[in-house]
Amino acid sequence: MARTDNDTWEITESVGATALGVAAARAAETESENPLISDPFARVFLDAAGEGLWNWFSAPGLPAEIVEAHPDLVPRMRGMVDYMAARTSFFDQFFLDATRAGVRQVVILAAGLDSRAWRLAWNQGEPGGVTVYELDQPRVLEFKSSTLREHGAQPTCNLVPVPVDLRHDWPAALREAGFDPSAPSVWSAEGLLPFLPAAAQELLFERVHALAAAGSRIAVEAPGADFLDQAAHAKQRQNMQQVRDLMAKLQPERDIPDVTDLWYFEEREDVGDWLRGHGWNVTVTPAEALMASYGRTPPDVEDAAPKTLFTTGEK
Repeated sequence: MARTDNDTWEITESVGATALGVAAARAAETESENPLISDPFARVFLDAAGEGLWNWFSAPGLPAEIVEAHPDLVPRMRGMVDYMAARTSFFDQFFLDATRAGVRQVVILAAGLDSRAWRLAWNQGEPGGVTVYELDQPRVLEFKSSTLREHGAQPTCNLVPVPVDLRHDWPAALREAGFDPSAPSVWSAEGLLPFLPAAAQELLFERVHALAAAGSRIAVEAPGADFLDQAAHAKQRQNMQQVRDLMAKLQPERDIPDVTDLWYFEEREDVGDWLRGHGWNVTVTPAEALMASYGRTPPDVEDAAPKTLFTTGEK
């Protein structure tokens, strides 16, 4: 599906389907022999959505013909699941550290099928509790909340859904939902920035900066230095197209996603530099180093994991 300035989507379409793809990776990790994370709701979302290209990471094994023709594919898939597990654990711990330090407002930008509001221990027993604001497209948030309600799940925090497109006036919607800009807050932008045009990314951080009081924190999964490497992307696309062509012959009912079709490949300012320039204290951890810290070294094959930068800041 081609992107447009004001495109919207169901959970099984366009950017919405990528949230299901991430849930599939979390489900695969949760159900593995030695899981780094535990997300009991990831499989719930997949069951509710049914079959689709989003099940790529949690589907049965690949046909032997594909494994033989593309021996790097299985370790690359395993590397992506490891990456998603490390990413999930990183943001989990980031939020818990902030709330244990006394921050009581959490803002999850482009929340997708993030289930932290239902699965993390948000120190509910402490005075005032923790309020989690989830921002995303209305139909995405409705799918999540209705699915979890039907499953009997209850939030472990004061959950406030904010159905809004991040390209629109989401600060007004956030304030109307009860957010207090005068109090410290903790923010996340996970799996988001490539889906935004460069100008929208700039505006996003300007708005966060304006809403974040002193003592606020932010964690961002930011594009790495290779994000605009056209030759590398062309090679990746060519390799995956070969896999798609072979899969179409062997299992025509099985689709293989290409999330990069939904990205905006535009020059954009480095996130760490932007935050430093606006007075935030910044730490940047390359994805490979983050994965290694969790004991998940990427396989020794090309494109085993994204070369993203995990950037945190405190104002």
